[in-house]
Amino acid sequence: MDFGLVLQTDPPASAVVELMRRAERNGFGYGWTFDSAVLWQEPFVIHSQILARTERLIVGPMVTNPSTRTWEVTASTFATLNEMYGNRTICGIGRGDSALRVAGRKPNTLARLEDAIDAIRDLAEGREAVVDGSPMRIPWIQDSRLPVWMAAYGPKALALAGRKADGFILQLADPFLTEWMVKAVRSAAAGAGRDPDAVTICVAAPAYVGDDLDHAREQCRWFGGMVGNHVADLVSRYGEHSGAVPESLTAYIKERQGYDYAHHGRAGNPDTAFVPDEIVDRFCLLGPAEAHIEKLERLRDLGVGQFAVYAMHDAKERTLDAYGEHVIPALTG
Repeated sequence: MDFGLVLQTDPPASAVVELMRRAERNGFGYGWTFDSAVLWQEPFVIHSQILARTERLIVGPMVTNPSTRTWEVTASTFATLNEMYGNRTICGIGRGDSALRVAGRKPNTLARLEDAIDAIRDLAEGREAVVDGSPMRIPWIQDSRLPVWMAAYGPKALALAGRKADGFILQLADPFLTEWMVKAVRSAAAGAGRDPDAVTICVAAPAYVGDDLDHAREQCRWFGGMVGNHVADLVSRYGEHSGAVPESLTAYIKERQGYDYAHHGRAGNPDTAFVPDEIVDRFCLLGPAEAHIEKLERLRDLGVGQFAVYAMHDAKERTLDAYGEHVIPALTG
């Protein structure tokens, strides 16, 4: 199992770079950042500094979207970083949540996302692609490689990830829901004539190492609110009892009253009081290192190839060091 670190690009950017360096020293192989231009600093500028100050870390957004930047700009940015630092970039992509909603725009359609996945990957690897009806190719690109991993929850998005993406990003760490969604992605991959095992499965969730569970829950409760934004979209699209999405995912948002993106992804988010302890425990990894190892072994057995740690809490360094000392060695043999 590989491990990644996910951070928001809060200023100062130097702190983000230093945490990524610490993650690499502790055995993490991936460095991910949020991508929401109004809420945080521009990630690709910081990615360049992370790549310059690390040796092996693979770096990318979790997640970008097809609308914030035009597809050729996104592809050219990745290819430029690859040319400068070797093929050490990865593109996490989704329909768009905070990046678009905070700017008054709607998330992209799945049809547009599907076209973007193909076009960004092709352009970044030097092939011709069609963008807004115009064929184009970036002529200076040589030997660039860009894996594209897609974030998804609902049945249609899971099917798209299975058909098109190199990896699937699931932003929660509940084993039951992970099993359900991995099966959907791999079934879609097989139906598209792909090798289902070729789709990398990445689970991303907060991890907090420590014995004070009540404090850890309060530090990570924000995550249930963030996931709840996507769940609310699924409920509005499919209905609460449609069977299209497990009720173990949708039931907890009944008391949700709204969401202010000013607190997005932050401990103490006042809009996440509706998230019960049970959801925090299911969606996150909390407790001593042994509890993390036990849950990660279950996820690995379900086919998860990477666990990406959301570290938006008050124990970033301690958690990274505990993973480096105890958790990563146990899961990597």
